[in-house]
Amino acid sequence: MTQPLSALQTPRFAAPRLRRPDLVPLLGGLILFALTILALFPERLAPYDPHRLIARPLSAPSAEHPLGTNDIGQDLLSELIWGTRLSLSVGLTVAALSVSTGTVIGIVSGYFGGWQGAFLMRLADLTLALPFLPLIILLSAYLGPDLRNVVLVLTLVSWAGPARLIRSRVLSLLDEPYVEAARALGSGHLRVMRSHIWPAVRNLVLAQTVLVAGVSILAEASLSFLGLGDTTAKSWGTMLYFARASGAFLGRSWQWWVLPTGIMLALTVLSLVLISYGFERRSAGGGPH
Repeated sequence: MTQPLSALQTPRFAAPRLRRPDLVPLLGGLILFALTILALFPERLAPYDPHRLIARPLSAPSAEHPLGTNDIGQDLLSELIWGTRLSLSVGLTVAALSVSTGTVIGIVSGYFGGWQGAFLMRLADLTLALPFLPLIILLSAYLGPDLRNVVLVLTLVSWAGPARLIRSRVLSLLDEPYVEAARALGSGHLRVMRSHIWPAVRNLVLAQTVLVAGVSILAEASLSFLGLGDTTAKSWGTMLYFARASGAFLGRSWQWWVLPTGIMLALTVLSLVLISYGFERRSAGGGPH
């Protein structure tokens, strides 16, 4: 018996739908890429040594000095470019230390529970209950104006938020059938956390890392602005500190000293927020189609 023609035809498969790129995190990535280039190669991109006295103090912008000079005659554009390295380094270092700590605490406390997990969450609650800015100012003033102390203080107060979010996600994963099946089949705790828990929280961890980096950059700038950072290092915060100390906020020099520094801070934080938004959408399973 001959088969119908439809049975002999080659089946047609629908072409997979291509996901268009999400322009929001892409824009953030482009901005961050440009800032990273400045941070990696300031000696090639900065027109002058930021520590050299190369012109008359408080010179207005010119062809030789596009952003003018500070109160002792240093080129402000060179300071701005070199400050990118320190500001980004502090933000990324604090993010790596605090979020890795929060990730371990969040996964372990959520997976195992018990009094240990409850104690860690109460400690996280206590940290989150304290006002952020007064706390870091108090700790930095007590430890002294040093860059390592700034990193330590920001790490101590930044781990709690990621730990609580990650623990909440882990608790929701424990009821998933694949996690319950893996535990019922005798998979070890480390294997379950590595193979099932970590892939499900990875994008959330990345989102928190980027967000904490942005907050840490602003916090470092705030501490340096108040004189609680390393005033001998070139960062955007120290630029604002010396601008305040020299009265630049009250004169015309704020236009080429304070404003560009504020714009760089805003662009950096904006890029990190946009990137974090992309990771959060992936973590929630969303995204453009």
